[in-house]
Amino acid sequence: MAKAKTNYTCSACGGITSKWAGQCPACGEWNTLVETTIETGNNRYTTSQPQGLTQASPVMSLADIEAIDVPRFGTGIEEFDRVLGGGLVAGGVVLIGGDPGIGKSTLLLQALANLSRVKRVLYVSGEESGAQIALRAKRLAVDARELMLQAEIQLEKIIATLAEQKPQVAVIDSIQTVYSDALTSAPGSVAQVRECAAQLTRVAKQTGVTIIMVGHVTKEGALAGPRVLEHIVDTVLYFEGDTHSSFRLVRAIKNRFGAVNELGVFAMGDKGLKGVSNPSALFLSQHDNQVPGSCVMVTQEGTRPLLVEVQALVDASHLPNARRLSVGLEHNRLAMLLAVMHRHAGVAAFDQDVFINAVGGVKIAEPAADLAVLLAIQSSMRSKPLPRGLVVFGEVGLAGEIRPAPRGQERLREAAKLGFSLALIPKANAPKQPIEGMTIIPVERIDDALARVREHS
Repeated sequence: MAKAKTNYTCSACGGITSKWAGQCPACGEWNTLVETTIETGNNRYTTSQPQGLTQASPVMSLADIEAIDVPRFGTGIEEFDRVLGGGLVAGGVVLIGGDPGIGKSTLLLQALANLSRVKRVLYVSGEESGAQIALRAKRLAVDARELMLQAEIQLEKIIATLAEQKPQVAVIDSIQTVYSDALTSAPGSVAQVRECAAQLTRVAKQTGVTIIMVGHVTKEGALAGPRVLEHIVDTVLYFEGDTHSSFRLVRAIKNRFGAVNELGVFAMGDKGLKGVSNPSALFLSQHDNQVPGSCVMVTQEGTRPLLVEVQALVDASHLPNARRLSVGLEHNRLAMLLAVMHRHAGVAAFDQDVFINAVGGVKIAEPAADLAVLLAIQSSMRSKPLPRGLVVFGEVGLAGEIRPAPRGQERLREAAKLGFSLALIPKANAPKQPIEGMTIIPVERIDDALARVREHS
């Protein structure tokens, strides 16, 4: 029997090469080339047939297409609906990924149990048996009597079941276990994942069924399989959080039907995942008294303002090169902020170890955290706490100026609602109307901000 021919496909960009190499020649990524079998037989994507025999598909003018809002339906889990942009969309394809055991299947089983009361739903499991899922439903105490279940990994049988049962919502758990008979490669390979996801997406668009696919992640935290998988689907969600902690964060990375960077906060308990109504309380440490090196900031996650405590610890370094460690905030930005503080405020930390942490395991990507980081560092260096009830936000530029942050009014209203009485903000974010119960201190430069904080300390 002749040996099957193979090539190597990059899991990051989909590039193909005939020989293995440590670095992909197409995109330059390392250790991403995976061996795949060269498919033989009829290729429906071939372009060798004469183009004159193919009929052109109809086209429409954009002005003739009516723009209507996409109707949504909720899952019964408020935080999950928030991340989705208000709920699920008919014909939409959602990809949700996360570490093993973080709660992906638990959340989807709870959502399908709620939806099964009003809609026809199907759970396709490729990793667990029906008895295991029934045991989980019993442990979670959810009413899943109307939930249809199929333990199958062959794509053609899954599509046939979708055509026969006509569910309105279907979950594929997980896409890496599904395989197609049209391909000879093993389940989980680049070719299988790409083909199965494309076929299921085509079924969703043609029939209007909402499909939710669970995706495995690599050790780096990225979704396993080809990068094109995230381009095919409509919505990409990531589970974040430590499996040893009871709190889980679900973040929207891509959403064609809503805002990106939305954040849903859940608490894992005996009865599964439960939405947290006031997530700011998770990211604020409960101190009896004010402590040095702690500063509260307002960050914006999608449409939701969150109050997060930023902590700093500055200590004398006993190494030739002082350490700079940042958890939850960008590491390179910390080095830049220390240089700005030295150049424009006269505060040097070149012989000090500086450690920065965002409380609660939240990751802050926006530059509006700059001012909070500098104030926390200054507080730790002086061993004096910041004023009680202080909340800050603002981006710091290389020239020492404090730049405005988007949606400043919403941030201030959220802080006032939670009882903060003093706000140090960029001058461009100063509200035109006073906010009841809150004193606003607008500043333009970093040296001015440090001086105003010393006055109120």
